[in-house]
Amino acid sequence: MKLYGDIQSGNCYKIKLLTALLDLNHEWVHVDILNHETQTQAFLAKNPNGKIPLLELDDGRCLWESNAILNYLAKDSALLPSDPFALAKVQQWQFFEQYSHEPFIAVARFINKYLGLPENRRADYESKQEGGLKALKVMEQQLQQTPFLIGEQLTTADIDLSTPYA
Repeated sequence: MKLYGDIQSGNCYKIKLLTALLDLNHEWVHVDILNHETQTQAFLAKNPNGKIPLLELDDGRCLWESNAILNYLAKDSALLPSDPFALAKVQQWQFFEQYSHEPFIAVARFINKYLGLPENRRADYESKQEGGLKALKVMEQQLQQTPFLIGEQLTTADIDLSTPYA
């Protein structure tokens, strides 16, 4: 299988982390988003949404969106519960990541890390801080109760929210 991405991207990082934890053999294909490599005809044929990460299976089928890739790769492992309620809790945190965490933390990180915090984006960067701190507070409250987001064991929910901040 091939994984298309940029290791600096938080969404790609979590896929790379999962492949390491599960010791999954794969080919990493670097994609330069700042040079619009996700907008080429070849890439758009694999992912019409034009974003990374992208998983291409050996049979040519493609899967995009980091949480879908995480859960697909973790199927039948201890990182993705088979119990319906525990699985729903994982998905709950994954939706939280997409709607309460990513719009603030990941966007601010992109402005800072990828763009170098240019002055014309500083107000946008600053506007993300309150929402980011709120998301981190929700996570911290849960982690004061359990060692991992859904209980006693690491799951794809924890990996999903493990975006690097540097």
